[in-house]
Amino acid sequence: MENLEAAVGIGYWLRWQVVVCALILILPATIALRLLRRRHKDPIDPSHFWVPSWRGLHPRWLLFYRAFAFASMAFLLYQTVATFGFFVFFFYTQWTFALVMVYFALGTLVSAQGCLWSSRSPFAQCGETDRFLKKDPDETNSHDKEQACVEQHLGLSENLMHIVYQTCAGAVMLTDIVFWCLLLPFMTGENFQLTLLIGCMHSVNAIFLFLDSALNKLPFSWYGLVYFILWSCVYVAFQWILHACCYTWWPYPFLDLSTPWAPFWYFALALVHIPCYGIYVLLIKLKDGILSRMFTEAYVRVTMEKKGT
Repeated sequence: MENLEAAVGIGYWLRWQVVVCALILILPATIALRLLRRRHKDPIDPSHFWVPSWRGLHPRWLLFYRAFAFASMAFLLYQTVATFGFFVFFFYTQWTFALVMVYFALGTLVSAQGCLWSSRSPFAQCGETDRFLKKDPDETNSHDKEQACVEQHLGLSENLMHIVYQTCAGAVMLTDIVFWCLLLPFMTGENFQLTLLIGCMHSVNAIFLFLDSALNKLPFSWYGLVYFILWSCVYVAFQWILHACCYTWWPYPFLDLSTPWAPFWYFALALVHIPCYGIYVLLIKLKDGILSRMFTEAYVRVTMEKKGT
C-alpha cells in the first residue's frame, strides 16, 4: 500500500527528476511544432505514391505487396491482442506496429486509386508514368507533362501517407534496436521469454517497411524527424497521463520517474532519435546510390525540383 501511494501520490510528481524529464520532453516537442508550422512543402509528383521505382514493375505489384503487408500485420496484431489482451497497447512497440499498419492501409488505398486512374486514362499522361513504360523516352513535351503532374495538389490520403511513412521509419528503428539490443539481453528470464510472436512483432514491422522503401519512389528527408519526435512525445505523454490516473506500472523501466537516473535515460532516449532516423536516411541514400548504378536501365532515381520562393 505504501508503494502504491508513493507511486501515485502528489509527492511522486514533485520530485526533481520529474521537472528535468518534463523539460527534456517539452523542449524537443516545442521545437518540432515550431518547425512544423514553418514547413515549406516541396513539390511531389502524385505518381510517386503508387508507381514503383523499377521500370519493369507494374504498379499493381506494389498494390498487391502493400495489401499483403497490411493483411499480414493485421493478423499478427490480432494474434498478439488475442494472446495478451489490449494491455499490449501500453507498449511503444504496438503503437509503432499499428502505425506501420496505417501506412500500408493508406498505401493500399493510394495504390488502388492510382491503378484505377491509370486504367481509365492514357498511362503516359505524366512524365513519371511515361518513363515507367518506356526505357528511353525522347518526347519533347515529356518535361512539360511532368511539370503539370508535379503541380497537382496532393490529396489528404497522400499527404497523410507521406507523414506516416517518415514517422514509421524512425519509430521502427527505435523499437527494434531498443528491443534487440537493450531490452532482450537484460530482461530474458523467468518473467520474460522470447517467442516467435514477440520476435515477429519486433522485426516484421521493419522488414515490410524496408521492402516498401526498396520498391517505392517516395521522397525521404531529414524533415521527417519532426514527425518522429512528436510521435514519441505523444507516447511518453500518454504514459504520464496513465500514471497521473493512478496506474503504477511502467512498461519500460527507463521511463520510471522515481529513480535518480531518470533524467539520464530520458536525455539518452531523446538523443537516440537522431541516429535511429539517420540510419533510415542513410539506407534511402544507399538505395538510390547503389541501385541506380547497379541497375541503370531498370531503377529510376527520384529527384525533386524545388519551387522558387
